[in-house]
Amino acid sequence: MGNVATAERQSAREHAYSLPLDKINVADPVLFQNDTMWPYFERLRHEDPVHYCEEHEFGPYWSVTKYNDIMAVDTNHEAYSSQPNITIADPKEDFRLPMFIAMDPPKHDAQRKVVSPIVAGPNLEALEPIIRERAGKILDDLPIGEEFDWVDKVSIELTTMTLATLFDFPWEDRRKLTRWSDVATAAKNSPLFVSEEARRAELIECVEYFTHLWNDRVNAPPRGDLISMLAHGESTRNMDRMEYLGNLILLIVGGNDTTRNSISGSVYALNKFPDQYKRLRQDLELIPNMVCETIRWQTPLAHMRRNATRDVELHGKTIKKGEKVVMWYVSGNRDEEVIERPNDFWIERPRVRQHLSFGFGIHRCVGNRLAELQLRVIWEEIMKRFPAIEVMGEPKRIYSSFVKGYEELRVRIPA
Repeated sequence: MGNVATAERQSAREHAYSLPLDKINVADPVLFQNDTMWPYFERLRHEDPVHYCEEHEFGPYWSVTKYNDIMAVDTNHEAYSSQPNITIADPKEDFRLPMFIAMDPPKHDAQRKVVSPIVAGPNLEALEPIIRERAGKILDDLPIGEEFDWVDKVSIELTTMTLATLFDFPWEDRRKLTRWSDVATAAKNSPLFVSEEARRAELIECVEYFTHLWNDRVNAPPRGDLISMLAHGESTRNMDRMEYLGNLILLIVGGNDTTRNSISGSVYALNKFPDQYKRLRQDLELIPNMVCETIRWQTPLAHMRRNATRDVELHGKTIKKGEKVVMWYVSGNRDEEVIERPNDFWIERPRVRQHLSFGFGIHRCVGNRLAELQLRVIWEEIMKRFPAIEVMGEPKRIYSSFVKGYEELRVRIPA
């Protein structure tokens, strides 16, 4: 299996450097599914850091691939707007899902403020023992000495439990959250659903389910869960159905995909770099560092998009008003000019928090500390129990150029 992957990557490198520059389209989900996007990004960073792709199914777009250029875009919301969408695809006129991450101030700031207390310090302190107890139970129930899917048994299970707690969501239905997250972010032509209509039907099911929860919370005194916060928040209590769905999807995806794929990515990375796994065993104080390095190395959301509000110069290129600008965090996190040994998984990396995975500026991930907390706790509990988790082959990756993650990761815990 390793040889097949190596040959595929070698072939991708040859292809990436033989293509005319203007034919490179790094937004092709196949590249991410095969983990072969790296040489294309490498070439763009070296030869055309702000790159115009004219032919794409969702229309032309600019790729920003270097760390400092991405920072320049991400921290300038006046020139680079988040409206109408944060991914390359444009929302369909008849199915727009407004959400605060795809809004500009002042509305963005007001809506973000409604939900941010749930991931503030005091709430995280209260959550930590709950997450630790659940992580321990998940790990204690794993089969020893036989192969199983880490994504399903551990990554999805822990993150879905946490998400259900944040929403105060019916426990027995918590896997619906995972499904809605997957359906909402899946690329066009994804095997997850038979048609675009089927995708919409599932998202309507999501908002209908959550409307029942809203009605329950809006008629009760304010509580500390996300639905109650939205139902009672001054800037969110009058949302229409599609805006409610948009913000739900944002919170579900933000709380699910990123953490889940970082938990899986950490196991994969430590197996790919066994010397680092050995260092971790020698010094458990490195766990918090390893968590930050995983989030950089994995980059669970590969990109975010902006729209130019006016003609703007970036790295010698003129981006015209209204054009799409895609910040490739996955590329910026491997920028050799800013990050030493960028392709290595290095848990003793200096300035380990210097990564782009959470974004910067007003849209910096609101739940970044919760993501780090879950990853830290699961690894503290893993290291108490297992001498090793062995990856049994290449993972099955998600067909998406937005969510960079794993469908399946077969592992074995040796007896």
